[in-house]
Amino acid sequence: MKTDIVLVIVGVILAVAGYFLRSSAAKKISAEESPPKKLKRKKKLFTVMTVFGSWLTIVEALILIFGKEKKELEVEIFPPKMTLFGHSINSSIVISWMVMLVLIILAVLIRIFVIPKMTEHPKGIQNVLEIMVEFIEKYIHSQVKGIDGLGAYIFTIAVYMIACASVELFGLRAPTADISMTFGMALITFFLINYYGIKIRGVGGRIKSLASPSPLVFPIRIVCDMAVPVSMACRLFGNMLGGLIVMDLLYTALGSRAVGFPSLVGLYFNVFHPIIQAFIFVTLTLAFINEAVETAEE
Repeated sequence: MKTDIVLVIVGVILAVAGYFLRSSAAKKISAEESPPKKLKRKKKLFTVMTVFGSWLTIVEALILIFGKEKKELEVEIFPPKMTLFGHSINSSIVISWMVMLVLIILAVLIRIFVIPKMTEHPKGIQNVLEIMVEFIEKYIHSQVKGIDGLGAYIFTIAVYMIACASVELFGLRAPTADISMTFGMALITFFLINYYGIKIRGVGGRIKSLASPSPLVFPIRIVCDMAVPVSMACRLFGNMLGGLIVMDLLYTALGSRAVGFPSLVGLYFNVFHPIIQAFIFVTLTLAFINEAVETAEE
């Protein structure tokens, strides 16, 4: 109790002192035509001191009011079960349904209110949509030659992965942190690899490519192809689960002081990190499809 009161006082002192020192430094900078870098660094330091002091004051005041919370670290490899209409079901399935419902509603709204109003000179949402579609199409054609129709799947899987990861911002476990979910996505990629390989080269050409440069490597290539969905699923699952564990560690370590700072870290693990994972998953998908459709001469 006494320690928390002392920390509140320290936080107030740091916040007030940092504010006035920063204001003084800002006035000196504006008064000089070419302020020294040392003065600018001091301003940044005083800004950090103000923010930290404010954070410390708010956190310790909340602890004084509501008390301390002790949280034990619990990491579950598999998502918890939940009861729905009398049936036990994996929570990641329900959350993925919710994500798909939101995405479908957004798609319907765009189809009703945006697409009919599209013009030759794009602006607003139309401009954003065209930039996204153009980027996806250019990237696909840069990775895979001679194939059309992949844009819809690639765009959907990327948006779906990012949306699934974003639910962690609302305290839910991302479906992509479930090995069964990532394996299902990787299995779709596996079928696309063989579908386009057979479609472009034929059954004989696909078998011939697996036996190239020698029939002796055919069994090895079969095993390698069968390992593709497993490796993609495990890689995505491991990365998403790792981000989940890091956030749980942070919340456990801070306890009742987990205010503000975890949200900033969460922007990386729940937004930026999933975008990277989606990009890698898409790139691997296109790379494997390209390998399956390239001709023997290539």
